[in-house]
Amino acid sequence: MEKKIKIMWLNQPEDHDYAAAMSYLSLLYEEKTAEKKVNKLKQAKISKFKSKDIFRASGLSLLGISNSHLKDDQKKIRAGQKLSPLLLVRDTPTAKLIIADGYHRMCAVYSYDEDAVIPCKIV
Repeated sequence: MEKKIKIMWLNQPEDHDYAAAMSYLSLLYEEKTAEKKVNKLKQAKISKFKSKDIFRASGLSLLGISNSHLKDDQKKIRAGQKLSPLLLVRDTPTAKLIIADGYHRMCAVYSYDEDAVIPCKIV
């Protein structure tokens, strides 16, 4: 029987994760709205959700195995390096979950364990 890989997490997102979230959210919302959402994410407490639920709520496809960022995150998981929690935004009008930062990490985690619990900040 194959040994299950333990996925390790940082306690909080890294500063550059918020910058990445701002960049992405600025494509979806006016800059001031995106900035408000990022500021709320900075203040949010850590929540935990299963990778399969995040994946389904986002409506996104999983990245293919040839994606270089996915491969990098899979290497980090195998090496026991800690990953940064995801930054999530609920888009209430569309009933979709926006992965503001961490899409590649979520896909990498899902590739190992669809039931893995992922720490997130969500607003």
